[in-house]
Amino acid sequence: MSNTVSENQLVAEQLREFAGLLQAQGANPFRVAAYRKAADAVQRCEQPLREMFDRDGRDGLQRLPGIGPGIAGAIAEILITGRWSQLERLRGSVEPETLLQSVPGIGPGLARVIHETLHVDTLEALEIAANDGRLESVPGVGPRRAQMIRAALAALLGRRAAVTRRRRTAAEEPSVATLLAVDREYRERAEAGALPTIAPRRFNPTGASWLPVLHATRDGWHFTALYSNTAQAHRLARTRDWVVVYFYDKDHVEGQHTIVTESRGMLGGKRVVRGRETECREHYLAAREAVPGGQAVGK
Repeated sequence: MSNTVSENQLVAEQLREFAGLLQAQGANPFRVAAYRKAADAVQRCEQPLREMFDRDGRDGLQRLPGIGPGIAGAIAEILITGRWSQLERLRGSVEPETLLQSVPGIGPGLARVIHETLHVDTLEALEIAANDGRLESVPGVGPRRAQMIRAALAALLGRRAAVTRRRRTAAEEPSVATLLAVDREYRERAEAGALPTIAPRRFNPTGASWLPVLHATRDGWHFTALYSNTAQAHRLARTRDWVVVYFYDKDHVEGQHTIVTESRGMLGGKRVVRGRETECREHYLAAREAVPGGQAVGK
């Protein structure tokens, strides 16, 4: 078997493994079937995926049956980095700092700070943060370095421009009410021991299977929720407070938010979607006004 055919086989095997993990962890059968269909398409493809990607980018990958923007992005990540962060996440073996270091100009220290500040663990999420202004707020980055990282990401991802896929606005993401509902379901079911667990490789010297994972579908979105297993979460004893919610649209394109308990201000004690604090404030105000007597609503 040639190296190029072997690479196609490797991608197909990873897509099938991902589908199997989704199924074992109780994800929506639609998502499971979509990744298995994509694996079959890759398996049948006679042309090396790398040639298709190098020539036509993600558009070339999307010409395969059953492969839309999200799965094309997953295949591109495998071809570019040799890794797939979504699969590693469900395996419990994700090391986002290592993935971020694949971007020229990001060393170990900066990768750690970016991950701990922005809670991003994919190149796609990093690119969005680099283009919406959040990356510039990371200590040690600033406008000039952010521009360098944007350019490096554009080259690394094989894009003809810095952004070829329209980024979602907050209005195009799940509502904060939906995100908070997923967060609440995750924490309640995790506390009750009603979720499957995985054994994260990071910060888990005994290899215990302790990290609960939730797959859910709400309002036309697919969700995966896990406690934040990061160095900062462990250092601040927030591993059972910070929840990372990944969301996927019908094309399996991923987004993510971290939800935490706010410690100060008018939202003190409330669950808050990082990056969408203003909407959370409006959400809680509206909920309070809807309760007779204006009593505060639950967290």
